[in-house]
Amino acid sequence: MLRSIVTVALGLLGALGWLGGPAWAQAPIESELNLITPVSKFIHDAALKAFADYAKEKWNVTVKVNAIPAGTPVAYGRITEWKGKPEVDIFWGGESALFEKLAEQKLLQKVEISKEAWESIPVSIGKPKPIPLKDKDGYWVGTALEPYGLVYNPKRLQRLGVGALRDWDDLLNPKLKGEVAQCAPTRSSSSNATYEVMLSLHGEDRGWEWLRKLAANTGHFTARSRDVPTVVAKGEFAAGFAVPSYMAFEEKLAGFDIKYVAPKNAFVTPEPMAILAGARNPKAARAFIEFLLTERGQRVFMERGLFPVTPKYKVQGAPGSTAEMAVEFTGGVRSYFDGEVANVYDEAVAAKRSEALKTRFRSDIEAKWDELKK
Repeated sequence: MLRSIVTVALGLLGALGWLGGPAWAQAPIESELNLITPVSKFIHDAALKAFADYAKEKWNVTVKVNAIPAGTPVAYGRITEWKGKPEVDIFWGGESALFEKLAEQKLLQKVEISKEAWESIPVSIGKPKPIPLKDKDGYWVGTALEPYGLVYNPKRLQRLGVGALRDWDDLLNPKLKGEVAQCAPTRSSSSNATYEVMLSLHGEDRGWEWLRKLAANTGHFTARSRDVPTVVAKGEFAAGFAVPSYMAFEEKLAGFDIKYVAPKNAFVTPEPMAILAGARNPKAARAFIEFLLTERGQRVFMERGLFPVTPKYKVQGAPGSTAEMAVEFTGGVRSYFDGEVANVYDEAVAAKRSEALKTRFRSDIEAKWDELKK
Protein backbone atom coordinates (compact mmCIF):
# COMPACT_ATOMS: atom_id res chain seq x y z
CA MET A 1 0.00 0.00 0.00
CA LEU A 2 2.81 2.42 0.96
CA ARG A 3 4.68 1.56 -2.25
CA SER A 4 1.54 2.37 -4.27
CA ILE A 5 1.13 5.74 -2.56
CA VAL A 6 4.80 6.61 -3.21
CA THR A 7 4.49 5.54 -6.87
CA VAL A 8 1.39 7.71 -7.37
CA ALA A 9 3.06 10.67 -5.62
CA LEU A 10 6.17 10.35 -7.77
CA GLY A 11 4.00 10.16 -10.87
CA LEU A 12 2.22 13.37 -9.88
CA LEU A 13 5.51 15.13 -9.19
CA GLY A 14 6.84 14.05 -12.58
CA ALA A 15 3.70 15.26 -14.33
CA LEU A 16 4.05 18.64 -12.63
CA GLY A 17 7.62 18.91 -13.88
CA TRP A 18 9.26 18.66 -10.44
CA LEU A 19 11.36 15.70 -11.52
CA GLY A 20 13.69 15.86 -14.49
CA GLY A 21 13.74 18.28 -17.43
CA PRO A 22 13.75 22.05 -17.23
CA ALA A 23 11.47 22.63 -14.26
CA TRP A 24 10.77 26.26 -15.15
CA ALA A 25 8.82 25.17 -18.27
CA GLN A 26 6.14 23.44 -16.19
CA ALA A 27 6.33 25.27 -12.88
CA PRO A 28 4.29 28.43 -12.31
CA ILE A 29 6.15 31.55 -13.37
CA GLU A 30 6.61 34.67 -11.27
CA SER A 31 3.79 37.21 -11.35
CA GLU A 32 6.00 40.10 -12.46
CA LEU A 33 8.23 40.92 -15.43
CA ASN A 34 10.28 44.08 -15.96
CA LEU A 35 12.52 45.10 -18.83
CA ILE A 36 14.68 47.97 -20.05
CA THR A 37 14.64 48.62 -23.77
CA PRO A 38 15.26 51.02 -26.66
CA VAL A 39 12.48 49.21 -28.54
CA SER A 40 9.59 51.65 -28.89
CA LYS A 41 6.39 51.54 -26.86
CA PHE A 42 4.56 50.58 -30.08
CA ILE A 43 6.37 47.22 -29.97
CA HIS A 44 7.13 46.52 -26.32
CA ASP A 45 3.63 47.31 -25.07
CA ALA A 46 2.11 44.92 -27.62
CA ALA A 47 4.64 42.16 -26.83
CA LEU A 48 4.16 42.46 -23.06
CA LYS A 49 0.36 42.51 -23.34
CA ALA A 50 0.37 39.44 -25.62
CA PHE A 51 2.62 37.62 -23.12
CA ALA A 52 0.43 38.59 -20.15
CA ASP A 53 -2.62 37.21 -22.00
CA TYR A 54 -0.71 34.02 -22.82
CA ALA A 55 0.48 33.55 -19.21
CA LYS A 56 -3.09 33.90 -17.96
CA GLU A 57 -4.31 31.28 -20.45
CA LYS A 58 -1.45 28.81 -19.91
CA TRP A 59 -0.70 29.06 -16.19
CA ASN A 60 -3.60 31.17 -14.88
CA VAL A 61 -0.98 33.62 -13.62
CA THR A 62 -1.64 37.35 -13.79
CA VAL A 63 1.73 38.84 -14.71
CA LYS A 64 2.35 42.50 -13.93
CA VAL A 65 4.50 43.78 -16.80
CA ASN A 66 6.55 46.95 -17.05
CA ALA A 67 9.10 48.46 -19.43
CA ILE A 68 11.66 51.21 -18.82
CA PRO A 69 12.27 53.00 -22.14
CA ALA A 70 15.93 53.92 -22.68
CA GLY A 71 18.25 54.32 -25.65
CA THR A 72 20.65 51.40 -25.99
CA PRO A 73 23.78 53.21 -24.71
CA VAL A 74 21.79 54.59 -21.77
CA ALA A 75 20.29 51.18 -20.96
CA TYR A 76 23.75 49.60 -21.16
CA GLY A 77 25.11 52.21 -18.75
CA ARG A 78 22.35 51.61 -16.22
CA ILE A 79 22.86 47.85 -16.33
CA THR A 80 26.57 48.26 -15.59
CA GLU A 81 25.73 50.66 -12.74
CA TRP A 82 23.39 48.06 -11.18
CA LYS A 83 26.41 45.71 -10.86
CA GLY A 84 24.46 42.46 -10.81
CA LYS A 85 21.58 43.80 -8.71
CA PRO A 86 19.29 44.93 -11.53
CA GLU A 87 16.00 46.76 -11.21
CA VAL A 88 14.67 44.81 -14.21
CA ASP A 89 14.82 41.24 -15.53
CA ILE A 90 15.45 41.71 -19.25
CA PHE A 91 17.50 43.89 -21.57
CA TRP A 92 15.97 44.01 -25.04
CA GLY A 93 17.10 45.59 -28.30
CA GLY A 94 20.01 47.33 -29.96
CA GLU A 95 23.42 46.16 -31.07
CA SER A 96 24.50 42.66 -30.08
CA ALA A 97 28.05 44.01 -29.49
CA LEU A 98 26.85 45.60 -26.24
CA PHE A 99 25.28 42.32 -25.11
CA GLU A 100 28.65 40.65 -25.67
CA LYS A 101 30.30 43.26 -23.45
CA LEU A 102 27.70 42.69 -20.71
CA ALA A 103 28.28 38.93 -20.88
CA GLU A 104 32.04 39.50 -20.48
CA GLN A 105 31.30 41.48 -17.31
CA LYS A 106 29.13 38.58 -16.03
CA LEU A 107 26.06 40.83 -16.00
CA LEU A 108 23.94 38.38 -18.03
CA GLN A 109 22.75 34.87 -17.26
CA LYS A 110 22.23 32.20 -19.93
CA VAL A 111 18.78 32.32 -21.50
CA GLU A 112 18.30 28.52 -21.20
CA ILE A 113 15.18 28.33 -23.37
CA SER A 114 14.00 25.04 -24.87
CA LYS A 115 16.20 23.32 -27.44
CA GLU A 116 13.42 23.59 -30.03
CA ALA A 117 13.09 27.37 -29.57
CA TRP A 118 16.87 27.88 -29.58
CA GLU A 119 17.44 25.80 -32.70
CA SER A 120 14.60 27.45 -34.62
CA ILE A 121 16.87 30.50 -35.01
CA PRO A 122 19.78 30.22 -37.48
CA VAL A 123 23.26 31.03 -36.23
CA SER A 124 23.61 34.06 -38.52
CA ILE A 125 22.40 35.89 -41.62
CA GLY A 126 24.18 38.06 -44.20
CA LYS A 127 27.30 38.11 -46.42
CA PRO A 128 30.22 38.78 -46.60
CA LYS A 129 30.03 39.49 -42.85
CA PRO A 130 27.54 37.23 -41.05
CA ILE A 131 25.26 38.95 -38.52
CA PRO A 132 24.91 36.70 -35.43
CA LEU A 133 21.27 35.95 -34.59
CA LYS A 134 22.08 34.35 -31.22
CA ASP A 135 25.03 34.18 -28.88
CA LYS A 136 27.32 31.20 -29.35
CA ASP A 137 27.59 30.91 -25.54
CA GLY A 138 23.85 31.25 -24.93
CA TYR A 139 23.73 34.67 -23.22
CA TRP A 140 21.40 36.41 -25.68
CA VAL A 141 19.00 35.49 -28.45
CA GLY A 142 17.47 37.40 -31.35
CA THR A 143 13.73 38.09 -31.29
CA ALA A 144 12.91 39.76 -34.64
CA LEU A 145 14.76 41.11 -37.68
CA GLU A 146 14.73 44.79 -38.49
CA PRO A 147 16.73 46.90 -40.97
CA TYR A 148 18.11 50.34 -40.15
CA GLY A 149 17.49 52.43 -43.27
CA LEU A 150 16.37 55.80 -44.59
CA VAL A 151 13.05 57.63 -44.47
CA TYR A 152 11.90 60.57 -46.53
CA ASN A 153 8.93 62.87 -46.92
CA PRO A 154 7.88 62.72 -50.62
CA LYS A 155 6.17 66.13 -50.68
CA ARG A 156 9.08 67.96 -49.05
CA LEU A 157 11.55 66.25 -51.40
CA GLN A 158 9.42 67.29 -54.37
CA ARG A 159 9.45 70.92 -53.23
CA LEU A 160 13.24 70.74 -53.00
CA GLY A 161 13.50 69.25 -56.48
CA VAL A 162 14.93 65.98 -55.20
CA GLY A 163 13.85 62.54 -56.44
CA ALA A 164 13.02 59.51 -54.26
CA LEU A 165 15.92 58.36 -52.08
CA ARG A 166 17.40 54.96 -52.84
CA ASP A 167 20.95 54.85 -51.49
CA TRP A 168 23.07 56.26 -48.69
CA ASP A 169 24.82 58.75 -50.98
CA ASP A 170 21.46 60.32 -51.88
CA LEU A 171 21.57 62.02 -48.47
CA LEU A 172 24.64 64.01 -49.52
CA ASN A 173 22.73 65.87 -52.27
CA PRO A 174 23.50 69.63 -51.83
CA LYS A 175 19.76 70.33 -52.13
CA LEU A 176 19.31 68.49 -48.81
CA LYS A 177 21.45 70.96 -46.84
CA GLY A 178 19.76 71.39 -43.45
CA GLU A 179 17.09 68.84 -44.42
CA VAL A 180 18.45 65.64 -42.81
CA ALA A 181 17.51 64.46 -39.31
CA GLN A 182 19.55 61.91 -37.38
CA CYS A 183 20.26 60.84 -33.81
CA ALA A 184 23.76 60.85 -32.34
CA PRO A 185 25.46 57.43 -32.08
CA THR A 186 26.09 58.29 -28.42
CA ARG A 187 22.32 58.05 -27.87
CA SER A 188 21.18 55.48 -30.42
CA SER A 189 22.30 51.97 -31.36
CA SER A 190 20.70 52.27 -34.82
CA SER A 191 22.83 55.36 -35.50
CA ASN A 192 25.91 53.72 -34.01
CA ALA A 193 25.44 50.60 -36.16
CA THR A 194 24.86 52.66 -39.31
CA TYR A 195 27.95 54.78 -38.58
CA GLU A 196 29.79 51.45 -38.39
CA VAL A 197 28.35 50.47 -41.79
CA MET A 198 29.71 53.69 -43.32
CA LEU A 199 33.15 53.12 -41.78
CA SER A 200 33.18 49.51 -43.02
CA LEU A 201 32.00 50.52 -46.50
CA HIS A 202 34.49 53.36 -47.04
CA GLY A 203 37.30 52.65 -44.59
CA GLU A 204 38.08 54.73 -41.51
CA ASP A 205 39.30 57.96 -43.15
CA ARG A 206 36.85 58.12 -46.07
CA GLY A 207 34.09 56.87 -43.77
CA TRP A 208 34.50 59.81 -41.39
CA GLU A 209 34.69 62.15 -44.37
CA TRP A 210 31.31 60.77 -45.51
CA LEU A 211 29.84 61.20 -42.03
CA ARG A 212 31.09 64.80 -41.86
CA LYS A 213 29.36 65.48 -45.18
CA LEU A 214 26.19 63.97 -43.74
CA ALA A 215 26.53 66.25 -40.70
CA ALA A 216 26.87 69.25 -43.04
CA ASN A 217 23.44 68.36 -44.50
CA THR A 218 21.96 67.60 -41.07
CA GLY A 219 19.52 70.17 -39.75
CA HIS A 220 18.65 68.40 -36.50
CA PHE A 221 20.08 65.83 -34.08
CA THR A 222 17.13 64.33 -32.21
CA ALA A 223 17.09 63.37 -28.54
CA ARG A 224 16.37 59.73 -29.45
CA SER A 225 16.24 57.62 -32.61
CA ARG A 226 12.45 57.29 -32.35
CA ASP A 227 12.10 61.02 -33.04
CA VAL A 228 13.86 60.86 -36.42
CA PRO A 229 10.91 59.39 -38.41
CA THR A 230 8.50 61.63 -36.48
CA VAL A 231 10.08 64.91 -37.61
CA VAL A 232 10.28 63.60 -41.20
CA ALA A 233 6.69 62.34 -41.16
CA LYS A 234 5.50 65.76 -39.99
CA GLY A 235 7.38 67.43 -42.85
CA GLU A 236 9.79 69.32 -40.59
CA PHE A 237 12.73 67.67 -42.38
CA ALA A 238 12.99 65.92 -45.73
CA ALA A 239 14.96 62.81 -44.79
CA GLY A 240 16.06 60.70 -41.85
CA PHE A 241 19.18 58.58 -41.35
CA ALA A 242 19.53 55.23 -39.54
CA VAL A 243 15.83 54.64 -38.90
CA PRO A 244 14.56 51.24 -37.69
CA SER A 245 11.89 49.99 -40.11
CA TYR A 246 9.12 49.58 -37.56
CA MET A 247 9.55 53.12 -36.21
CA ALA A 248 8.89 54.45 -39.72
CA PHE A 249 5.95 52.06 -40.14
CA GLU A 250 4.40 53.36 -36.92
CA GLU A 251 4.26 56.82 -38.53
CA LYS A 252 2.71 55.32 -41.66
CA LEU A 253 0.00 53.67 -39.55
CA ALA A 254 -0.64 57.06 -37.94
CA GLY A 255 -1.60 58.36 -41.39
CA PHE A 256 1.55 60.27 -42.38
CA ASP A 257 2.98 60.25 -45.89
CA ILE A 258 6.42 58.77 -45.22
CA LYS A 259 8.55 56.43 -47.33
CA TYR A 260 11.14 53.92 -46.15
CA VAL A 261 14.07 52.29 -47.91
CA ALA A 262 16.77 49.92 -46.67
CA PRO A 263 19.79 50.60 -48.93
CA LYS A 264 22.32 47.88 -49.73
CA ASN A 265 24.35 46.92 -46.66
CA ALA A 266 21.79 48.43 -44.26
CA PHE A 267 22.43 46.78 -40.90
CA VAL A 268 19.80 44.23 -39.89
CA THR A 269 19.47 43.85 -36.13
CA PRO A 270 18.08 40.67 -34.54
CA GLU A 271 16.77 42.82 -31.63
CA PRO A 272 18.72 40.78 -29.04
CA MET A 273 17.18 39.87 -25.72
CA ALA A 274 19.00 38.80 -22.57
CA ILE A 275 18.16 37.95 -18.97
CA LEU A 276 20.18 40.00 -16.50
CA ALA A 277 22.31 38.32 -13.86
CA GLY A 278 20.48 38.69 -10.55
CA ALA A 279 17.06 39.06 -12.21
CA ARG A 280 14.24 38.68 -9.69
CA ASN A 281 11.86 37.01 -12.15
CA PRO A 282 13.99 34.60 -14.23
CA LYS A 283 11.18 32.09 -14.89
CA ALA A 284 8.88 34.77 -16.27
CA ALA A 285 11.80 36.15 -18.31
CA ARG A 286 12.50 32.78 -19.94
CA ALA A 287 8.81 32.20 -20.56
CA PHE A 288 8.60 35.63 -22.24
CA ILE A 289 11.50 34.82 -24.57
CA GLU A 290 10.01 31.43 -25.48
CA PHE A 291 6.64 33.04 -26.15
CA LEU A 292 8.15 35.65 -28.49
CA LEU A 293 9.69 32.87 -30.60
CA THR A 294 6.33 31.11 -31.14
CA GLU A 295 4.20 31.94 -34.16
CA ARG A 296 1.87 33.91 -31.89
CA GLY A 297 4.79 35.96 -30.55
CA GLN A 298 6.37 36.51 -33.97
CA ARG A 299 3.02 37.70 -35.32
CA VAL A 300 3.08 40.58 -32.80
CA PHE A 301 6.23 41.76 -34.58
CA MET A 302 5.16 40.95 -38.14
CA GLU A 303 2.06 43.11 -37.83
CA ARG A 304 4.19 46.08 -36.76
CA GLY A 305 6.82 46.30 -39.47
CA LEU A 306 9.38 43.79 -38.16
CA PHE A 307 10.39 40.47 -39.72
CA PRO A 308 10.51 36.92 -38.32
CA VAL A 309 13.81 35.81 -36.81
CA THR A 310 13.22 32.23 -37.93
CA PRO A 311 12.84 30.93 -41.53
CA LYS A 312 9.65 29.01 -40.74
CA TYR A 313 7.49 32.15 -40.57
CA LYS A 314 6.81 34.84 -43.17
CA VAL A 315 4.97 38.14 -42.91
CA GLN A 316 1.48 37.38 -44.23
CA GLY A 317 -1.99 38.67 -43.58
CA ALA A 318 -5.39 39.28 -45.11
CA PRO A 319 -5.64 41.93 -47.86
CA GLY A 320 -5.58 45.36 -46.24
CA SER A 321 -4.16 44.02 -42.95
CA THR A 322 -1.33 45.78 -41.13
CA ALA A 323 0.93 42.81 -41.95
CA GLU A 324 0.36 43.30 -45.69
CA MET A 325 0.77 47.06 -45.30
CA ALA A 326 4.14 46.38 -43.63
CA VAL A 327 5.23 44.19 -46.55
CA GLU A 328 4.36 46.93 -49.04
CA PHE A 329 5.99 49.63 -46.89
CA THR A 330 9.30 47.76 -46.67
CA GLY A 331 9.54 47.05 -50.40
CA GLY A 332 7.81 43.68 -50.62
CA VAL A 333 9.97 41.81 -48.10
CA ARG A 334 8.20 38.95 -46.30
CA SER A 335 11.27 37.25 -44.84
CA TYR A 336 14.93 38.14 -44.72
CA PHE A 337 15.67 34.45 -45.29
CA ASP A 338 14.14 34.51 -48.79
CA GLY A 339 17.10 36.26 -50.42
CA GLU A 340 20.68 37.31 -49.85
CA VAL A 341 21.36 39.92 -47.19
CA ALA A 342 24.37 42.12 -47.95
CA ASN A 343 26.23 43.05 -44.77
CA VAL A 344 29.58 44.73 -44.08
CA TYR A 345 28.99 45.41 -40.35
CA ASP A 346 31.57 43.45 -38.35
CA GLU A 347 30.43 42.73 -34.81
CA ALA A 348 33.94 42.13 -33.46
CA VAL A 349 35.24 45.41 -34.94
CA ALA A 350 32.13 47.28 -33.74
CA ALA A 351 32.58 45.99 -30.19
CA LYS A 352 36.23 47.13 -30.12
CA ARG A 353 35.55 50.48 -31.81
CA SER A 354 32.38 51.36 -29.89
CA GLU A 355 33.89 53.90 -27.46
CA ALA A 356 36.37 55.29 -29.98
CA LEU A 357 33.53 55.91 -32.45
CA LYS A 358 31.53 57.86 -29.88
CA THR A 359 34.59 59.87 -28.83
CA ARG A 360 35.39 60.76 -32.43
CA PHE A 361 31.76 61.70 -33.09
CA ARG A 362 31.93 64.19 -30.21
CA SER A 363 35.19 65.74 -31.43
CA ASP A 364 34.79 65.59 -35.23
CA ILE A 365 31.07 66.17 -35.62
CA GLU A 366 29.30 67.34 -32.48
CA ALA A 367 31.94 69.94 -31.53
CA LYS A 368 32.33 71.13 -35.13
CA TRP A 369 28.74 70.89 -36.35
CA ASP A 370 28.25 74.64 -36.82
CA GLU A 371 31.50 74.81 -38.76
CA LEU A 372 30.56 71.78 -40.91
CA LYS A 373 27.20 73.34 -41.79
CA LYS A 374 28.96 76.44 -43.12
